[in-house]
Amino acid sequence: MIVTIVGIGLIGGSLAISLKENGFADKIIGVDKSQENLDKAIRRRLIDEDSDLNTAIEQSDLIILAVPVDNLLTLLPNVLDKVNYQIVMDVGSTKMSLMEVVENHPKRQNLIATHPMAGTEYSGPEAAIPNLFDGKCAVLCDVKKSSKKAIGIAEKLYKSLNMNIVCLGAKAHDIHCAYVSHISHISSFALALTVLEKEKDEKQIFDLAGGGFESTVRLAKSSPEMWIPIFDQNRENILDVLDEHINTLSNLRSLLIKKDLEKFYQLIQKANSIKKILK
Repeated sequence: MIVTIVGIGLIGGSLAISLKENGFADKIIGVDKSQENLDKAIRRRLIDEDSDLNTAIEQSDLIILAVPVDNLLTLLPNVLDKVNYQIVMDVGSTKMSLMEVVENHPKRQNLIATHPMAGTEYSGPEAAIPNLFDGKCAVLCDVKKSSKKAIGIAEKLYKSLNMNIVCLGAKAHDIHCAYVSHISHISSFALALTVLEKEKDEKQIFDLAGGGFESTVRLAKSSPEMWIPIFDQNRENILDVLDEHINTLSNLRSLLIKKDLEKFYQLIQKANSIKKILK
């Protein structure tokens, strides 16, 4: 299996490491708009060689697109135009807008739309790590529109990464991701901005910050180049969950103003029930 990965950042680079180590890929070709990223990937041995997109497609069995979701809207149709027998896989965090773009593409069956639910707050090829995907969930979207070959390759790939596979429609995927991923990043960005505004002495933040603060604002270090397009493409779902989040915060604020600590206690107890879902 010769695999081309377009976009050698955290996800693309981590895929490159794991797919070569576990034997899924015999050869990894890297494509990236940044030659600096490709040079770093070569030095770290994430990829076997770099190439331009057209040459890489001709040589490959599988093309994985690991670029920001706004770039996917133009890149994916362009890649589908060029493939014959090759399978194309995207790993984007939003799906509805992307699926609409390729809905009537004559080679739509060559595409398997996926989302490996894994990541860190870091970006670039230097952020790529082994075992990033181990035990995490991989979503396959709108599988009925993909060929059996495409589905089979995606399932084999994600099983080789020790991931749990879930199949969803694109609409359901975007709704669920708004609740379990996208709102988490917005909340983290908001908390970081709040603390930075209120606490002008940065040294004091670093001195006093404990594990709870660090874990809560960790996502605030995430790249805006990646997240702004996600927020844009999943805007309606994110606004829905954001409204609910703001209402909940407002309710907690009111309880604190009224010193209704008993009700506050009950709500914290209710929140604790999340441990039944998250282990």
